[in-house]
Amino acid sequence: MVDRDYGDEAREAEEHGDESFAAVADRALRIIFAEERHVEAITGMKDMTEKWRMTERMKTVSVALVLCLNVGVDPPDIVKTQPCARLECWIDPLCLSPSKALETIGSNLQKQYERWQPRARYKQSLDPTSEEVKKLCTSLRRNAKEERVLFHYNGHGVPKPTDNGEIWVFNRTYTQYIPLSIYDLQTWMGAPSIYVYDCSNAGIIVHWFKQFADQHTREHEQERNPTSAPSFQNCIQLAACDVGQVLPMNPDLPADLFTACLTTPIKVALRWFVMQSTSKLVPKVTMDLIDKIPGQIADRRTMIGELNFIFTAITDTIAWNTLPRERFQKLFRQDLLVASLFRNFLLAERILRSCDCTPVSSPALPPTYQHPMWQAWDLALDLSLGQLPGILENGNKFVHLPFFEEQLTAFQVWLDLGSEERNPPEQLPIVLQVLLTQVHRMRALELLGRFLDLGPWAVNLALSVGIFPYVLKLLQSCAKELRPLLVFIWAKILAVDHTCQADLVRDKGHTYFLQVLQDSSISSDDRTLAAFVLACIVKNFKDGQEAASKGALVSICLEQLDDNSSKLRQWVAICLGRLWDNFDKARWTGVRDSAHEKLYTLLQDPCPEVRASAVFALGTFINSVQTMTEHSKVIDHSVVMTLVNNVGNDMSPLVRKELVVAIQWFILAFERSFLSVAAHEASKDDSNTPPHSGVDLPRTGSRLFGEWSHRDDRIKRVNSSSSISTIAYPIIFNHLSPMMPSHGYGSLGALSGTVYLKVWNALATLDNDPFPEVSVMAGVVITHIRSQLKKDSGDVRLSSSISLPPSPNRASFLSESPPSNDSPRLKLQKKGQCLTINEEAKPRAPLVCTQFIEWACKGFAQPVKKTKNGDVESEDYYMREWRYTRNAERRSEAKEEQVRASMSRLESQVFNTRTQVPPTIVQFHPYEHQIVVVGKETFGVWDWSTGAKLYQSRKAVFSKMSQITSMDWVNPQDVALFMTGSDDGTVSIYKPSNNNLKLVTAWQAHSDLSLGNKLNNPEVSSGLRLTWEQYTQSVITTGDTRVLRFWDAERELKLFDLPTGADCSVTSLDSTYSCVGHEQEPYMPPYQGCDGLVMNSIDAQSTRPTHRGLVVAGCADGSIRVFDRRCSPADSRIKTWIDHSSPVIGVQLRGNSVVSGGSAGDIKIYDLRKNSAVCPISSAPTPMIAMAVHRKADTIACGYANQTIGIYNLLGQPLNVIRFYEGFMGYRIGQVACLGYHPYKVALATGMNDCSISVYCLDNRR
Repeated sequence: MVDRDYGDEAREAEEHGDESFAAVADRALRIIFAEERHVEAITGMKDMTEKWRMTERMKTVSVALVLCLNVGVDPPDIVKTQPCARLECWIDPLCLSPSKALETIGSNLQKQYERWQPRARYKQSLDPTSEEVKKLCTSLRRNAKEERVLFHYNGHGVPKPTDNGEIWVFNRTYTQYIPLSIYDLQTWMGAPSIYVYDCSNAGIIVHWFKQFADQHTREHEQERNPTSAPSFQNCIQLAACDVGQVLPMNPDLPADLFTACLTTPIKVALRWFVMQSTSKLVPKVTMDLIDKIPGQIADRRTMIGELNFIFTAITDTIAWNTLPRERFQKLFRQDLLVASLFRNFLLAERILRSCDCTPVSSPALPPTYQHPMWQAWDLALDLSLGQLPGILENGNKFVHLPFFEEQLTAFQVWLDLGSEERNPPEQLPIVLQVLLTQVHRMRALELLGRFLDLGPWAVNLALSVGIFPYVLKLLQSCAKELRPLLVFIWAKILAVDHTCQADLVRDKGHTYFLQVLQDSSISSDDRTLAAFVLACIVKNFKDGQEAASKGALVSICLEQLDDNSSKLRQWVAICLGRLWDNFDKARWTGVRDSAHEKLYTLLQDPCPEVRASAVFALGTFINSVQTMTEHSKVIDHSVVMTLVNNVGNDMSPLVRKELVVAIQWFILAFERSFLSVAAHEASKDDSNTPPHSGVDLPRTGSRLFGEWSHRDDRIKRVNSSSSISTIAYPIIFNHLSPMMPSHGYGSLGALSGTVYLKVWNALATLDNDPFPEVSVMAGVVITHIRSQLKKDSGDVRLSSSISLPPSPNRASFLSESPPSNDSPRLKLQKKGQCLTINEEAKPRAPLVCTQFIEWACKGFAQPVKKTKNGDVESEDYYMREWRYTRNAERRSEAKEEQVRASMSRLESQVFNTRTQVPPTIVQFHPYEHQIVVVGKETFGVWDWSTGAKLYQSRKAVFSKMSQITSMDWVNPQDVALFMTGSDDGTVSIYKPSNNNLKLVTAWQAHSDLSLGNKLNNPEVSSGLRLTWEQYTQSVITTGDTRVLRFWDAERELKLFDLPTGADCSVTSLDSTYSCVGHEQEPYMPPYQGCDGLVMNSIDAQSTRPTHRGLVVAGCADGSIRVFDRRCSPADSRIKTWIDHSSPVIGVQLRGNSVVSGGSAGDIKIYDLRKNSAVCPISSAPTPMIAMAVHRKADTIACGYANQTIGIYNLLGQPLNVIRFYEGFMGYRIGQVACLGYHPYKVALATGMNDCSISVYCLDNRR
């Protein structure tokens, strides 16, 4: 609803005659039955979890450093330039003795690797022989077992690898170069392994490695045990150059440039950057200053530490944006050392390509040396080095770089404009890196939350890039400002992938959400997210249930049950239901805290989802019993009866479906007792009804009793009642045979007063529910009991000693602790055996289930951070605005007709068609050129301007002998729905869908519509009468009953009953706000009374009620009764007129006046302030069949038994008559069945018993 002062606009519009006030009123009216539960299927989300978790978590545990340098002796096949690169591991070997230099270089290389993997086992082999290499490799593989081993080979002192796939080592006396085949090296190293080749022509090794690996595979396949063969597919190779290439010899760079890039990337990157032409922008920086950069590589507060942090973020980003997801996971997330080497390999590719070398990897990576993110790296280096002279010379403090702030801004821009159709944001890995720092953590979390809110695809992307360990670690933070952000992020993650529950429990992350849930200073929305996360943690996860139970989750949830947020109440109930589902310990914790009794209050909650969640929680509460005791029986009986009595007739099918699921757990727990109930019913039918009587069974009966049940054909359906505990049992025990005790099932007295019988009757009522899904579910449960009884009867006759146990009396217990572990669980045995003990009882398998909880979870996976008023650029918004404008125009156009209606003849027929059955109701749409025609069990919709038939319902009633007795339009100002009322007491809502009509919801409004058969005139029966009030979002129902019942359509709750005070049916009904009656008064902001019905608005400046909310009912005894809903039920009837001598067939409330008509033909107009009619209109000579009063114009239409329709004004003056024949070429009409005026236009719809439908207007224009 738009926040505007409609009261002021209404007054201004009335003063100036502004027609736009009507359009404003349309915007103010709520659209009902358009919630998510009405417009979408109640199903869970499809599994959209992608593979992000590494199934083979691996680490490199051993490293072999093989250096073949032969310091002082150059290899024969390499011609070095002068000057030439000499540094090996940043050591000049010519400055030391050969042996000392080799030892120092090996030690430095090990330290460089330890920077990336300090816990690995390192072994050096300096200028080795082939035997030493073999011994080293086999030893490391044996110790590593199934983990990865790294083999680093530096071949700067030996010839290039051969074309046959051989590298070179030495003999014992260092007089010869000895070839070492890669085939042998593979045999010694095994798999998984990683190889680093820092030598010229290294690409040839990668080439031969694959061929030798295939050869190994073939050889192992020929052996008897091929499964023992190592998988060389898991081997990784990094080579310094491609086939035929020679390593660079630039004297400003190290000789082992490839190794330096892999192990000391920041140092190499700085040197290489200074060598570039762009370094002229910082002319004071030289090579010597590079080595003087202060700080530690691991300290992000220093220049060198921040550069390393930025470098990690950039290389991760490049890899994530260029590699396939699976390969990225394998190379950059599976192994810490491998990830570091591959990040640094990206730098090596960039630097070595500038030196005419192409590094090679296996698996191969796409070229990344020209990725745009490298420009961001160059900018970071430029800004850092620009500060270096001032830091070294003047002692200036290092100013942190704006890199991360700028990248977050770029990510924010993408979020403002991004969608699923666009490429993923490049900055996502950078956002995750920022989470490790405190400077931009808040902003990064907020942006990450916005990204995850885009949908499951965004969550999967974030998980694939590695979000999980970051946000898991943040749960250890004590910062309260992070709580709303973290609970939102975790809710999004668990909504898509609930398997994270194990990680949360293992790291005690559930305690974080327990703290959030019980923190009253946090908003209800955030606590709702925490409740959802906890509900995911305990879902079918015993460790999670145990941990949450120890964390006092039960008591924490119970404290939130009275919160103002319906979402929080809903998820607290769901969380409790999942906590004690098949977890007896949590159930008994709840018993001690009276959790089940506290949940009872939610059964009358204004929100249907909350009520359904409470029913779900109480259902799992029943199902959680593992050790059956007398105490647990008493509790279960109390819970199930509370459920039946409170929500057995709930207006929402969502709640009734959950009720069926809850009842099934009770039936399965006490199955033997329900078999006894079914056995009595079966025996009753066998002894009282001939087996081939030919009686057609009603739907419920066939489901309840199968071939045993034969009913009296007068029974139309099993109706529900307002309280199932008061159900009578004539259907089951009407003709119980005296022979029944002989069958061994117990006497009737043992059955009639039990909880089991009441629950069984409640299930029978649900089996006949007007909403098909509820009916089908209840039928499945009933069929199960019936089939079990048939199976038992087929095996062995039930023992005569087994009878239905009576309901246990509530006993007093000294302790409400759970039974001890020694108490056995009772298992019900078949074939009449006694109860036996079964220690290994498994959880019961459900007979029926719903997707309500999964559907509720789906909402957290979908975008939720939307504007409240929706997208003003969407097509739906523009269509709705167009409708509101059109409505105002239609109202304005009709005013001219309304003025001349009392002086003109209504005789021009503009529409005529025929139906298959005689019509009983005709009703115009207020704004569309549509007319709905009801014919007993069905209804159709026509366009009366074109004559086209738009919709035709299938059978719109739910029992064979029922028919539709009332109809109304819901949401006529927007996309209208159809509301039907049937004489079996049901109300149904339909909506147009793809040229068909789809059932939105249905409920049992009344179960006692039987007064029509008890009158002095039994033929008088009005069925169900209803009127819809768009203004108050309420339905008023009555008919063959003694009450007016008010229903809150928005909350789907019964509000209250007003007694009619008459022992007869209500034959016609109208109210202040029926149809378009709300336009008589200016709009007032809704006041929510204690009953939730928008009707009792009181002026803030006075005690004068601004909304009267009157209801007028015409009765079969000829009385007119007026009710004021503001009053108590006993005082609600404020006026009664008994002037009609026959049943009232039409009544309308027009301001302070009431217009009514009786079947004898008399019409009367009453003033609410007078005790008698102020303007009686002479009765017609023949009985009146139907009557219609125009809402705006002063005209009345009366259909008589002599096949004429009389048109009168409100003064009683006849205007014209539509006769059987009208003129020489006139139109013929049959006997009138029903009449209906258009709410605005002066157009009259007529339905005849000869199945014809006509529309008459003031003139012949359409």
